[in-house]
Amino acid sequence: MDEIAKEQLVARFRAYLETAPMASEEPEAPDLFTLLAEVAALKTEVKVESRQVKAALDQFRELFDLLRQAQGRLEAELDRQREAADLGRQAAERELLLELLDLRDRLQAGLDQGRGYRPGWLARRGGAGEFVAGMSEGIAISLRRLDETLLRRGVRPLAVVGEPFDAQTMHAAEVAEDRDRPHGEVVGELRRGFLQGERLLRAAEVIVNKHG
Repeated sequence: MDEIAKEQLVARFRAYLETAPMASEEPEAPDLFTLLAEVAALKTEVKVESRQVKAALDQFRELFDLLRQAQGRLEAELDRQREAADLGRQAAERELLLELLDLRDRLQAGLDQGRGYRPGWLARRGGAGEFVAGMSEGIAISLRRLDETLLRRGVRPLAVVGEPFDAQTMHAAEVAEDRDRPHGEVVGELRRGFLQGERLLRAAEVIVNKHG
């Protein structure tokens, strides 16, 4: 390469260096004051958000407590209504059962009269004995069906004759004096008493033995 070519090459390289853009300078690191200010701003933002979260949680707890109280009142009211309905149903059922027991008393009285009927000579010739016997059989069938109905409802008779008098389940309608039997023993039953489950449905009317 001759001298002229070298000089031209050097001139072009110099021109390139003069016209080339300067390298970008590195960003200046933030100072300590700016860094502390940013940290303080971040802490303030976190505190604000924490207060907002706490307020939302407090509001949620308050709403939850109100909901729980409302649910408790609703459950108490439903229990009260169910109890009132059960009491009303029990009262209606008790009234109906007592009516059935009165009907049973009449059927039992009719059956006892029919079985104790002794027709005279003229009545026997007229067939009265067969008629009364047939009526008694019909009453007995009706009485058995009624007892089955009562049993399905948990109604059963009290056993009182031969037992000590119990003022909770019995009513002393008459008094007997039999020194061969214990004082206070029930010696007769005038009207049968009944239980429904473990609850007294109707007290028995009894004859109680008493002596000095």
